[in-house]
Amino acid sequence: MDFSSDESLYNSLLLTLYIITPLTILSLQFLSAPYGKHFRPGWGPSLPAPLAWFLMESATLWLTSLLFPLGQFRSHPLSLFALSLFLLHYTHRTIIYPLRLFLSSRPSSPVPLSIAVFAFSFNLLNAYVQSRSLSHYAIYPATWPWPAWVWARVVIGTAIFFWGMKVNITSDRVLMRLKEEAKGGYKIPRGGWFEVVSCPNYMGEMAEWLGWAVVNWSPAALAFFLYTSANLGPRARAHRRWYREKFGEEYPASRRAVVPFVY
Repeated sequence: MDFSSDESLYNSLLLTLYIITPLTILSLQFLSAPYGKHFRPGWGPSLPAPLAWFLMESATLWLTSLLFPLGQFRSHPLSLFALSLFLLHYTHRTIIYPLRLFLSSRPSSPVPLSIAVFAFSFNLLNAYVQSRSLSHYAIYPATWPWPAWVWARVVIGTAIFFWGMKVNITSDRVLMRLKEEAKGGYKIPRGGWFEVVSCPNYMGEMAEWLGWAVVNWSPAALAFFLYTSANLGPRARAHRRWYREKFGEEYPASRRAVVPFVY
């Protein structure tokens, strides 16, 4: 690999990730992506939700697997540990989550092909940036034992990551179960984090990438956390608004969108 040209490409795509973050926030103030609760016709052909999720997310697995071994830090323990967290999330999102959708007795709303293509493109960009950062451009401690502050951030970040992953997965399960109970319709989620926020699944995913950014301590990981928040935060607000319009006063007004008591 020509690392001089690769560094230029890496820096350009990292900058792109930062640039599209505020643009995403701005665009989602006026438009909710038309899938899930917000599905609506007029966006062209659609894919079944399980297939769409598999295709959209799979780019992260195969592109990361191709690029990570090319980096100078491909054998560094911290690089490998951060990679394992990254792939753990995307293995669940690419394989397990679509499989659960497929096996559900109540099929999810389809995903417009245009949305799937956009998501696939973002995952290509992000997988490139994160895999090259992890294995080649991030800064890792060169001496052993590692400084105490490195251990502290790894422990704290890992705890946040796994807490977020647990909240994300368990909340998704609650929503799937409710949809089956409602025979394809919707019910107000109750219990746990649903009592304080409308979208604890999104809160959990945002926490995952916050924890991952603490572990990595790199501009690329920070960019991914910021973009995730820019994408899921406004969507959570749209979900809260949808719930309140659908269920009226029955829906608890005290629930925030995605950050307890704040947003």
